[in-house]
This record gives sequence, structure tokens and C-alpha cells, in this order.
Amino acid sequence: MVKLRVVAVGGIKESFYREAIAEYVKRLGKWAKVEIAEAEEASRVEDPAAKREAEADGILRRLKGRTVLLDVKGKRVTSEGLAQLISRYTLAGDSELTFVIGGSNGVAEAVKNRADEVLSFGDITLPHQLFRVVLLEQLYRAETILNGATYHK
Repeated sequence: MVKLRVVAVGGIKESFYREAIAEYVKRLGKWAKVEIAEAEEASRVEDPAAKREAEADGILRRLKGRTVLLDVKGKRVTSEGLAQLISRYTLAGDSELTFVIGGSNGVAEAVKNRADEVLSFGDITLPHQLFRVVLLEQLYRAETILNGATYHK
């Protein structure tokens, strides 16, 4: 069973996001072990570059296995492409994949350099809390594709 870890900066305050996240974690449990690790947001730091650096250590300490950074400037990926990426890594013997969602100002170069892949789900801007739900839904969709379930059309 593959282990999927989501490392995200900041917490989730809104109950509707927490409920959606819990639902996708539950659904994914059929095919994967899911862990969500939150890195502390540097909310008191004003300068964007300094904020990225302040958050980098918390992100880097939580990385395990293959690391996929989600970044608007990354390589665009479809749902099928995400499924192929997961399959490629697991077939190569990597049983742990970590997906990183940076803070509102992005991530430091050290985090980018640690990533094995940098992917984008498109050019739109989403709140980080909502993007966590979108990522988990896409991971669930990828697992249904890989396991022949009827969710993906």
C-alpha cells in the first residue's frame, strides 16, 4: 500500500474544508495510507522572501520519500498524468510520496531543489485551504484510475 503524505503550510480553520479533507482521506484509505503534516505559517513575517525562508525548515523537516511540489509554474498535469506519476514511482519501489503545498508566497529555493517533481494543476489561483481539498480529490481520482474504479470519467 502506497503512503501519500501532504505537507502544507498553515492549518485549516473552516469546518467545511476539514470535512472535505476528511472525506477524501477516508476514501483514499481503500488504496493508500494518507498523512497530512502541517508546517507552521510565518504569519508575523512581512517580507515575502523572508517568509518563504522562515517556512522552509518546517516543510523540509516533514519530507519523506519522493517529493512532488505543487507550484503554478510547474509542469501541467492531468488526472491521468498524476495517476501515471504515482504508478511510475510505486513501480520503481517508492512506497512513500510527499506532495507539498507551500505558503501564500510560494516556497524557498531549498524546497524547490529538494523536489523530485514540480507540478501544476493550472494557472488559476486558489486559497491554500481549498487547494488542499483539490489535491486530495485528485489523489483519490488518481487512485481510482489506477485501481479501475468507476469514479473517473
